[in-house]
Amino acid sequence: MEKDSKRMLFFLLLAGICSPTTEEQWKASVVKSIEALVDSCVVLPCTFTYPGSILPTSRLRGIWHRKDNWDDIFYHEDSTKVMDSFKGRTKLLGDLGQKNCTLEIDEVKDHDNGPFCFRIELVQKDTNRTKEKFSFVEECTEVIMRQVPPKPELFQANTAVQGKPYAVTCSVHHTCPSHVPVFTWSRGSEDDVILIQKPIVSGIWETQSIMVFTPEENDDHTEITCSVTFNGGQKSDRSIQLNVKRTANTYHLILPVAVAIGTAVIFGIICIAMMKKYKNRIAELQSREGSMFNRLSRMSGRF
Repeated sequence: MEKDSKRMLFFLLLAGICSPTTEEQWKASVVKSIEALVDSCVVLPCTFTYPGSILPTSRLRGIWHRKDNWDDIFYHEDSTKVMDSFKGRTKLLGDLGQKNCTLEIDEVKDHDNGPFCFRIELVQKDTNRTKEKFSFVEECTEVIMRQVPPKPELFQANTAVQGKPYAVTCSVHHTCPSHVPVFTWSRGSEDDVILIQKPIVSGIWETQSIMVFTPEENDDHTEITCSVTFNGGQKSDRSIQLNVKRTANTYHLILPVAVAIGTAVIFGIICIAMMKKYKNRIAELQSREGSMFNRLSRMSGRF
């Protein structure tokens, strides 16, 4: 009996040693600082972990609050607990069950500086009461206000060639992926434009508008303007000059040759006409000289 107890204790110890440690810690990952355009929106990326087993979204409650005053709540599933200045302007984009606590703030105001801190609460299954909670006040996000929108960047391929498809790219960085900036070009139509959006770094997105068109000869040294309207209505634009390389065609080659040949033919006709005229004149003069010589010869014979 004693031997069996020792054997069981040995196996329990062995299982404890060999089993991997999977318990998570209270930890959050956020962007420390991010720029936001006033009147637009900003997304604050956030992920978190907590100890214990993985819980569904229904067992988790996410709250965003001010760092130095936890009663100043920016986001709560119960909107009555949210500060009046933030009511209706915040929403949780992340899925708490996937440990994603990303927050979106709409209609950004001058006072939306933060710092914004996240708190997670583990809720009991039946009572909906808080079982455990943790505020990640060491991992908060500050928002830097931007009053003027950024200028878009314009990129063009190598030299545009007449009659061949050509692309111009207009791009801008922003913090509002749920409301993509609207691009307007000074030429072309919506069918000529390709829109691409991609994340650059955490919290920063790039939206590109690529316009593809076929330049003609009269497009040389003209301007192309790209205008961007951000969420909230602020606008920005940039222009570039288009240089079009003309392509050699048969018309450009035939015309100079035809002009040269035509000129040579006309000059030749004039020369031939003049030569005939002078030959006739010479023959006429020679005929007159012969007649005069004959007269003089007859006159001298009489004398």
